[in-house]
Amino acid sequence: MSDTLTTIHGVQVLVCAPEGAKLRSEQDAVELIGETFQQGVEWIIVPVERLEDDFFQLKTRLAGHFIQKFVTYRRHLVILGDIAKYAAQSRAFNDYVYETNRGNDVWFLPDMQALEDRLKRMQQG
Repeated sequence: MSDTLTTIHGVQVLVCAPEGAKLRSEQDAVELIGETFQQGVEWIIVPVERLEDDFFQLKTRLAGHFIQKFVTYRRHLVILGDIAKYAAQSRAFNDYVYETNRGNDVWFLPDMQALEDRLKRMQQG
């Protein structure tokens, strides 16, 4: 399966395939974002499977640097999938997810239905 461009509630999104290469660095974030510039993509959906365990450990700073690239290049990011084991291992990570999900730039969501629901609510204002 390859990455897929689609529209959800009028929003252009890139859904990354779960079995693609692991995203391990800030440079990987920049390259992924770069692929979207000509396509009008607003949201990039990255399955949990595409990220190393280090991403979910805040002490590595990988998540912060990775996410900062999306903010800098004005792309929204969704980390899609089950993060329960990471949240259970770290209260700080759990708090980070809670705070991030309160905003409109980066979300940690369990599945595509949750994404569709959030985008629908955003479109309704």
